[in-house]
Amino acid sequence: MIRPALTEIGIFLIPFAVYALFLAATRSGLFVQSSWPITIVARLILVALLLVIAGLIGLAHFSGAAPNSTYIPAHVENGKLVPGRER
Repeated sequence: MIRPALTEIGIFLIPFAVYALFLAATRSGLFVQSSWPITIVARLILVALLLVIAGLIGLAHFSGAAPNSTYIPAHVENGKLVPGRER
């Protein structure tokens, strides 16, 4: 469960990293407060939230078992370990 959470945090930080790269490339002063006005930060937060929502929807939609499938957990059969599978 930690991997999807860290992935979503990374997705949230993408717009800020892109804007920081833009500031560094244009030599506009990455650590200058005037380079980070509240309107731009608000837009970056909005874009980041939209990306996170899209990521969560994709995670919920495309992960997991197929509809109407049954999961058979790993078990020992005839002395051999049989991995779990979906049927």
